[in-house]
Amino acid sequence: MSIAIQTTHLTRDFGTVRAVDQITFEVDSGSLFGFLGPNGSGKTTTIRLLLGLLEPTQGNSSVLGYDPISQGDLVRQNCGALLEHTGLYERLTAAENLEFYARVFRLSAQERQTRIKELFSNMGLWDHKDETVKAWSRGMKQKLAVARAMLHRPKVIFLDEPTAGLDPVAASAFREDLQNLVRQSGVTVFLTTHNLNEAEKLCDRVGVIRAGRLLAIGSPDELRLRNGNPYIDVVGSGFSPEVMRKLEQHPKITSVLQQDHHVRVQFEIGFDSSSLIPLLVEHGINIEEIRKGRSSLEDVFLTLMEEENA
Repeated sequence: MSIAIQTTHLTRDFGTVRAVDQITFEVDSGSLFGFLGPNGSGKTTTIRLLLGLLEPTQGNSSVLGYDPISQGDLVRQNCGALLEHTGLYERLTAAENLEFYARVFRLSAQERQTRIKELFSNMGLWDHKDETVKAWSRGMKQKLAVARAMLHRPKVIFLDEPTAGLDPVAASAFREDLQNLVRQSGVTVFLTTHNLNEAEKLCDRVGVIRAGRLLAIGSPDELRLRNGNPYIDVVGSGFSPEVMRKLEQHPKITSVLQQDHHVRVQFEIGFDSSSLIPLLVEHGINIEEIRKGRSSLEDVFLTLMEEENA
């Protein structure tokens, strides 16, 4: 698989403040990459460096094989971006907005007609194309802004906090439309967010950044395995001190937490948790429910933040 985005020790200082600190990573072509971090962690600065809108203090990067500094025009010609502002003209209709930008991108009349219809259909906006954008909800405006960024069929699209300010229903609809668009177009998506649920549902790989430093990178599953063991939750009664000691002394069990009629048993990766059920029954536990679980991406993120603070 080819590489769409690559950075090597990429660094950016603003006076005495280091906004991006020696970050190195790669993003595969055709993938959806999530860049996770709290506000002020360096996510937007990284996008601006990759688009050639800022020069690095140290290090280098490439986007589609182009150097954002010496070949910034080529980078931007082949990329789409939705940053802080939608870039929409709210007094125009949705169709007029895309028509305007399609002409800016120098698409032919036939290309404009075909591409605008395709994007409106894929984003669920076809029935609203003749409406004035000013009256739209924030969620609909965001979807139109993504369509604007995708008009010229870019190979990479940068989305900076695209669901910020959306209500849960609008954010869910936006994610679904984005996934459909990515699958159909094969575009590479670089998505910044501090919404961990969003990243877990959308992204093939994620990088976690804080204070400009890249703390971890990998698929959501890889990060979960690296930072948290699987567990089972047992709901029932009869959790005697004896059975709790048995669980705590088990060589494959890493922790046992009890709260009233609920016990969480965390164990090593690869351990067959079903073997614990006979032990529990044998010691008189009345089992009402057993749920298997694993650390969420939020658990991983919080662990990384705590380690960084330590």
